[in-house]
Formats: sequence, C-alpha cells, structure tokens
Amino acid sequence: MEQFYDATDLLKGLISIPSFSRAETEAADYLQLQWRKAGHEVHRKGNNLWLASQPFDAAKPSVLLNSHIDTVKPVDGWTKDPFAPVEDGERLYGLGSNDAGGCVVALYEAFTILSARPQPYNLIFLASAEEEVSGKNGVESVLPELPPVAFGVVGEPTAMHPAVAEKGLMVLDCVSRGKSGHAARHEGVNAIQLAMKDIEWFHSCVFPQQSNLLGTVKMTVTMIEAGTQHNVIPDTCRFTVDVRPNEFYANRTLCDIIRQHVACEVVPRSLRLNSSRIDAQHPFVRRTVMLGKTPFGSPTLSDQALMPFPTVKIGPGDSARSHTADEYILLPEIREAIDVYVRLLDGLTVVM
Repeated sequence: MEQFYDATDLLKGLISIPSFSRAETEAADYLQLQWRKAGHEVHRKGNNLWLASQPFDAAKPSVLLNSHIDTVKPVDGWTKDPFAPVEDGERLYGLGSNDAGGCVVALYEAFTILSARPQPYNLIFLASAEEEVSGKNGVESVLPELPPVAFGVVGEPTAMHPAVAEKGLMVLDCVSRGKSGHAARHEGVNAIQLAMKDIEWFHSCVFPQQSNLLGTVKMTVTMIEAGTQHNVIPDTCRFTVDVRPNEFYANRTLCDIIRQHVACEVVPRSLRLNSSRIDAQHPFVRRTVMLGKTPFGSPTLSDQALMPFPTVKIGPGDSARSHTADEYILLPEIREAIDVYVRLLDGLTVVM
C-alpha cells in the first residue's frame, strides 16, 4: 500500500520539527511544501492548512476531515530524542506521533484516495493549529473561511473506535471575600472558611441530567490560594474549578446554575468549549458499527467543541499514550486507519 509508506515518511518529517502550540510555523511550512509538491492547491491561514477536492460543487454538501499539527511540550522522562523519529519493530517513536501526527497523515492519505473517486459530497482536509490549547487561531479561525460543512471527522487517537459524544470544558475562577483581622483575636471573617463551604458544594453536587455515554457533569477544584502571613485572617480566597459538562448542559446554563448555589464570585474564563454528541443513526456512525467498531463517549476535549455541525472523533493510536514520555504510534495502526477512513467515507450520504 503505497499510501502507507507515504504517510509514514510524512509523519517522520513532521516529528522532526518542533511544533508546540502557537509555534507551529515551521511544521506548517513543511506540510505546505510537501502537499504543493504532490500537486495540491494549499490554502493557509496562520498555521492552518486546508485542501479541497476538485472540482468543487456548491450544490453538494461538504465533509470536513480535520486533525491538528501542534503538540504539547515533552514531559520529563523521555529516554529518546522527542524530535528524532525512531522505528523499533512496529513502533514509531516521537513527540506528536500518537497525538496527533498519525491522524494527520492518515486523514491526508484518505483525502487523496477519496478525492480521486466521484463522491456525493465535497471533501475538505484541514490540518489545524493550537488544538492543545484550544487557541482562537486554530480551527475556530478557519471555519468561517470554509463552505458550509454538513459533517466532520476529527482525528484523535481513539484506536479507530468512534467517539460519538465528548465532554466540554469550562474553567471557573472563583473568589470568596471575607474581612481581615488579627489571628489572635476573635475578629474578621475568614475567607478560607467561606470558600470551604462552596468547595464542598462543588465536590458533592450531582446534576440531575446524566448521560449514558458521558455520565454526569464533573466539577473538580484544582487550585487554591489565600493568606498573606500566619497571623492575619485572610480576607480573600481564590480557587479554580475545572468543570466537564455532559451534552445536557450548555456551559452558559451551567454557569448560571452554579452562581445560584454558591456565595463566591464566579467568573468563567470561556463559555465556548461545549459538550457535543451526534445521533446514533447518523450514516457515518452506522457504518462504524457495521465495521465492528464500538461507539463511546470521550471525557477528553478536542476541536469538536468548536465545530457547530455533527462530528465524530476517530483516529489511529491510543489516548493513553498522549502527552507521555517516549510517545509512539504503531505502524499497523496508520495502515488500518487509512483503510478504515476510506471504507467509512467512500460514497457516504450526508445532508445539510
């Protein structure tokens, strides 16, 4: 399978180039050059690149294939050079090999195969930036440049099982305010004690709407800061809450509910990363089941959260390898992904 070897070579080149979030220029330059050499018209905005099948027919719906070229920074514990792609048996080691370089190259090869065949849809392939930080100069900046999209495939390491639902994310900065005083006397209002009451609510609250795929809304206090010295009653206590909504609660709705139950000030950093879910009867989902794949709900965030159209997250690799030392992808996973993407998408019927 010639496409498999092309994909592997492309991935090795991508691994060799540091591509941290918001610093993907060199990696984008590399892919743009390779795809132009292959004869594609490459569109670019910032460090986002996209290709469109030709001829483009405005009367047809459009399908988007997307994955990201940025990576996190290497964690401590690497025993190999993160930027030196190394094959060891069936493993290809390197930063971003699993998350999500394997998805990028497999989707690109699937795009080239599918674009060479008549399809009932237009096909767009987008290699995007800033996914790891949910940056505004990533997918979100490109979607207005594209024709209306009827359906999207988001490449993330899922072992080629379809994530048909995904939890959202809302980070809350909370402040409890008391009154300062001397710790030796019975005076002041301790902001830490006020915060503890609200923190206990965040810990114990169970929202009534629970999902069969995503479970309940999860709220976790992850950071806390208070006090100036040991003998001063703290008048301010700041804490951060990581909130992971299921598909039954929009972030704005959740924020309003939370404010009704706590005494602290609550300020969301963003309301844009909502949960998502696709109908189990969508023709793409039904095809995955016919191929023996198991739909599931994903607790981790991706660019799905920024796409206002039906999407499925599916790709080669294993999420457990992401953001770890000595990250790798199995070469047979890339081969399988190209084949499965083509089988799932070839002739697929989608509607706006």
